[in-house]
Amino acid sequence: MQVLKKLIIVLVTVFLVVMLLVSFFIVENGSKLSPPPSQTLYPGEITSYQGESLDSISTYLQELRAHPDVSIKGVQNINQSTYRLTINDLVNHSLSLTYEEIVNNFTLQNEVATLDCVEGWSVNCLWQGVLISDLLKEAGASPNATTLIFTASDGYTTAIPLNYAIQNNIILAYKINNVTLPAAAGFPLNLIVPNQYGYKWIMWVTKIDVSNDSSYLGYWETRGYPNNATVS
Repeated sequence: MQVLKKLIIVLVTVFLVVMLLVSFFIVENGSKLSPPPSQTLYPGEITSYQGESLDSISTYLQELRAHPDVSIKGVQNINQSTYRLTINDLVNHSLSLTYEEIVNNFTLQNEVATLDCVEGWSVNCLWQGVLISDLLKEAGASPNATTLIFTASDGYTTAIPLNYAIQNNIILAYKINNVTLPAAAGFPLNLIVPNQYGYKWIMWVTKIDVSNDSSYLGYWETRGYPNNATVS
């Protein structure tokens, strides 16, 4: 009887040791085969620009997943072939631009900028797209216009002063780190507003209203966020 008990103890001990070794092997090899998302690069993605290090796209998307309230209705999946950016209100002629027209008919602008979220996280990336000023030239903005009101496909809105957009070379980006914007990062167009908090960086932009309503308040601004979103 004593021999049987000892045999059982030995077998149980051996089993536990084997299980620990198997678990260790799985963890070690799993970490090698599946690197953290922040270390994964998209095809063609660059990690620095003109000597400045860039955060990866995966790092950015990881932050967005960790803070889902940055979008009011979740990730928007926009069909590139049917997409239109409309620019209207105080303009000489309204525009309805396809994605291809935006990408191919306007000069590409590169901008390294840091997105600072009010929730305490930030990413520094290369943003590439079209100057707002070039779009306004095409539409013929009225001299009475003071404000640009941006609307996203999910109904989100925000606004920035027209002069601020021109003087600071504000862009609508369609690429990040040399890669076309993923849907979760705002494809097809993401407003890039350096030195302004992230709630001004509207994603999935579908419309720009050229307005004289300098008091306009967007989605978060009507909920208590200051219209002047300068990073402190």
